[in-house]
Amino acid sequence: MYHGIRSRSAELIQESGFEQSEDGTLGRGVYLSRNLQKASRYPRRCPEKDRVVIRVFVNVGKVIAINYQGHLLQKTWYTHYDTAWVPPNCGVGRGNLEKNCVWDPKKSKSTSSSGQWPPEHCPFIGLLDLIFI
Repeated sequence: MYHGIRSRSAELIQESGFEQSEDGTLGRGVYLSRNLQKASRYPRRCPEKDRVVIRVFVNVGKVIAINYQGHLLQKTWYTHYDTAWVPPNCGVGRGNLEKNCVWDPKKSKSTSSSGQWPPEHCPFIGLLDLIFI
Protein backbone atom coordinates (compact mmCIF):
# COMPACT_ATOMS: atom_id res chain seq x y z
CA MET A 1 0.00 0.00 0.00
CA TYR A 2 0.99 3.65 -0.21
CA HIS A 3 1.02 6.62 2.16
CA GLY A 4 1.43 10.20 0.97
CA ILE A 5 3.48 12.45 3.25
CA ARG A 6 5.69 15.54 3.38
CA SER A 7 9.24 14.69 2.37
CA ARG A 8 10.67 15.97 5.66
CA SER A 9 8.31 13.73 7.63
CA ALA A 10 9.36 10.56 5.80
CA GLU A 11 12.58 10.35 7.83
CA LEU A 12 10.61 10.53 11.07
CA ILE A 13 8.53 7.57 9.98
CA GLN A 14 11.70 5.63 9.20
CA GLU A 15 13.03 6.39 12.68
CA SER A 16 9.95 6.05 14.86
CA GLY A 17 7.12 4.57 12.81
CA PHE A 18 3.70 5.86 11.87
CA GLU A 19 1.40 7.95 14.04
CA GLN A 20 -2.36 8.13 13.80
CA SER A 21 -3.97 11.01 11.97
CA GLU A 22 -6.07 13.08 14.34
CA ASP A 23 -9.24 12.66 12.30
CA GLY A 24 -10.51 11.91 8.83
CA THR A 25 -13.33 10.24 6.95
CA LEU A 26 -12.84 7.12 9.07
CA GLY A 27 -11.70 8.84 12.27
CA ARG A 28 -8.26 8.34 13.79
CA GLY A 29 -5.73 5.97 12.22
CA VAL A 30 -3.05 5.60 9.58
CA TYR A 31 -4.52 6.30 6.14
CA LEU A 32 -3.21 4.23 3.24
CA SER A 33 -4.26 3.39 -0.28
CA ARG A 34 -3.51 0.62 -2.74
CA ASN A 35 -3.74 3.34 -5.38
CA LEU A 36 -0.45 5.19 -5.92
CA GLN A 37 -2.21 8.04 -7.72
CA LYS A 38 -4.46 8.66 -4.71
CA ALA A 39 -1.57 8.59 -2.23
CA SER A 40 0.40 11.05 -4.36
CA ARG A 41 -2.31 13.69 -3.73
CA TYR A 42 -1.48 13.85 -0.02
CA PRO A 43 -0.96 15.73 2.16
CA ARG A 44 -3.51 18.06 0.59
CA ARG A 45 -2.24 21.40 1.84
CA CYS A 46 1.34 20.64 0.88
CA PRO A 47 3.11 21.90 -2.25
CA GLU A 48 3.54 19.09 -4.78
CA LYS A 49 7.33 19.49 -4.71
CA ASP A 50 7.36 18.63 -0.97
CA ARG A 51 5.34 15.40 -1.28
CA VAL A 52 6.65 11.85 -1.30
CA VAL A 53 4.86 8.53 -1.23
CA ILE A 54 5.95 5.76 1.11
CA ARG A 55 5.30 2.21 -0.01
CA VAL A 56 4.48 -0.01 2.97
CA PHE A 57 3.79 -3.64 3.76
CA VAL A 58 0.54 -4.00 5.67
CA ASN A 59 -0.99 -6.97 7.44
CA VAL A 60 -4.47 -5.48 7.61
CA GLY A 61 -5.88 -7.94 10.15
CA LYS A 62 -9.65 -7.96 10.52
CA VAL A 63 -11.18 -5.58 7.94
CA ILE A 64 -14.55 -3.88 7.71
CA ALA A 65 -15.86 -2.32 4.50
CA ILE A 66 -17.29 1.15 5.05
CA ASN A 67 -19.21 1.30 1.80
CA TYR A 68 -21.68 4.14 2.30
CA GLN A 69 -21.57 7.59 3.88
CA GLY A 70 -23.00 7.54 7.41
CA HIS A 71 -22.16 3.86 8.03
CA LEU A 72 -22.93 2.99 11.66
CA LEU A 73 -19.26 2.15 12.34
CA GLN A 74 -17.69 4.83 10.11
CA LYS A 75 -15.81 6.48 13.01
CA THR A 76 -15.88 3.66 15.59
CA TRP A 77 -14.88 0.62 13.50
CA TYR A 78 -11.65 0.19 15.50
CA THR A 79 -13.54 -1.25 18.49
CA HIS A 80 -14.03 -4.52 16.56
CA TYR A 81 -11.69 -4.29 13.54
CA ASP A 82 -8.03 -3.61 12.73
CA THR A 83 -8.61 -1.83 9.42
CA ALA A 84 -11.45 0.03 7.74
CA TRP A 85 -11.59 -0.12 3.94
CA VAL A 86 -13.52 2.27 1.71
CA PRO A 87 -14.15 0.74 -1.73
CA PRO A 88 -13.85 2.95 -4.82
CA ASN A 89 -16.93 4.79 -6.09
CA CYS A 90 -19.05 4.25 -2.97
CA GLY A 91 -19.59 7.89 -1.97
CA VAL A 92 -17.58 7.87 1.25
CA GLY A 93 -15.20 10.82 1.57
CA ARG A 94 -13.73 12.89 -1.22
CA GLY A 95 -12.95 11.40 -4.60
CA ASN A 96 -13.87 8.02 -5.93
CA LEU A 97 -10.70 6.08 -5.08
CA GLU A 98 -10.34 3.48 -2.36
CA LYS A 99 -8.69 4.07 1.00
CA ASN A 100 -7.73 2.11 4.07
CA CYS A 101 -7.39 3.23 7.65
CA VAL A 102 -5.26 1.07 9.95
CA TRP A 103 -5.89 1.67 13.64
CA ASP A 104 -2.68 0.58 15.38
CA PRO A 105 0.46 2.49 14.35
CA LYS A 106 2.38 1.21 17.40
CA LYS A 107 3.04 -1.99 15.50
CA SER A 108 4.66 -0.03 12.68
CA LYS A 109 8.40 0.11 12.30
CA SER A 110 10.78 1.15 9.57
CA THR A 111 12.28 -1.86 7.87
CA SER A 112 14.06 -0.24 4.96
CA SER A 113 17.43 -1.62 6.07
CA SER A 114 16.24 -5.12 6.91
CA GLY A 115 17.00 -7.96 4.53
CA GLN A 116 14.03 -10.05 5.67
CA TRP A 117 10.58 -9.26 4.33
CA PRO A 118 8.13 -9.22 5.92
CA PRO A 119 10.10 -8.79 9.12
CA GLU A 120 9.09 -10.97 12.06
CA HIS A 121 9.24 -8.05 14.50
CA CYS A 122 6.90 -5.94 12.37
CA PRO A 123 3.87 -7.91 11.24
CA PHE A 124 1.61 -4.91 10.80
CA ILE A 125 3.07 -1.91 8.95
CA GLY A 126 6.62 -1.62 7.71
CA LEU A 127 8.32 0.86 5.44
CA LEU A 128 9.44 -0.58 2.11
CA ASP A 129 10.77 2.46 0.31
CA LEU A 130 10.14 6.03 -0.76
CA ILE A 131 8.67 6.91 -4.12
CA PHE A 132 9.51 10.44 -5.19
CA ILE A 133 6.72 12.04 -7.20
